[in-house]
Amino acid sequence: MKLLFVNSAREWGGTEKWTRMATRKLSEQHEVSLIYRKEVVGKNFDLPKFRLPCLSHIDLYTLLRMVAIIRQNGIEVVIPTKRKDYLLGGLAGKITGVPMILRLGADRKLKWPWQRFMYHTLSSGIIVNASKIKKTLLETGYIPEAKIRVIYNGLDTAELDRRRSEQPVANPFPVTITGLGRLTWNKGYDFLIRSFARFVKHTGNRDAGIVLIGDGAQKEEFTKLAAELGLRERVLFPGFQQNPYPWLAASDIFAVTSTNEGLPNALLEAMYLGNAPVSTRAGGVEEVIDDSLNGLLLDYGDEEALSSALQLLVESPERRAEFARQAKARIIEQFSMERMASEIAGFCREVAGKR
Repeated sequence: MKLLFVNSAREWGGTEKWTRMATRKLSEQHEVSLIYRKEVVGKNFDLPKFRLPCLSHIDLYTLLRMVAIIRQNGIEVVIPTKRKDYLLGGLAGKITGVPMILRLGADRKLKWPWQRFMYHTLSSGIIVNASKIKKTLLETGYIPEAKIRVIYNGLDTAELDRRRSEQPVANPFPVTITGLGRLTWNKGYDFLIRSFARFVKHTGNRDAGIVLIGDGAQKEEFTKLAAELGLRERVLFPGFQQNPYPWLAASDIFAVTSTNEGLPNALLEAMYLGNAPVSTRAGGVEEVIDDSLNGLLLDYGDEEALSSALQLLVESPERRAEFARQAKARIIEQFSMERMASEIAGFCREVAGKR
């Protein structure tokens, strides 16, 4: 099949990583191309690609170019991956008669009338990476269940095994707690830092520390918070890492403290690379973490619960190791790249065949 992915992101993140993994695997059996906005995204894709402005939801120039690309390349399915892309991709699909399958990787309630036009009228299908997101979409009452397909993220475990040893990283603390993602409020790193401070104050622990990998708008605020709580040397900010996998391989505990998530790639990667996970009950996280079996779950904002979870994981190496072992086993069993690519291709064929 001839598939066109669209990603108008201005910086690299989880959705962009998913798009690269999906397009790379699908390209083994299909003709896959990409429309992108910024070179920080486009440079990571080795496939036919087109750089367009993607200035807004109704960027007329981008829409007309997208229509031309679809027609000139015989595209059979358009797959936009960002909210800004849904309207442009859907309109281009309607103009050319090509179905649009939007990919949604976060659990969001659809509250506005215009969203019905985008998610139902324009789209021929919706790919989500967690059953929780599907449930939220069905609550709208206007998106039929048959239009939504749950396709779990896949991991290229061979690539992870190769890249984890490219630039070995020494563990900065006897017990390292890691977060990976954009340094923004919705990732909840202020919640993590405050909970860690509570844990340190309660236990007097001197061994554990936090490493937050990434850049973002709130980096200065998080850095200042750590200093104010007396944790300047215990919370490290190494910045964006092109290859974060040596850091994850050196880590002991991986923390997801988001207010809202789909099913984060970073969590799956950290679980495969030997981390014991602790997470808020955000999005589809409960579909991969079984509380007290292969990790720990808690509610966002409950600093006492997170402090207690960190204490358990830091002070009980045997329990931590068992969680990590069970977590890796879950990833190997459920999240293969081959399965993800096969299910995406199958859904595309199904939707294209209904035209």
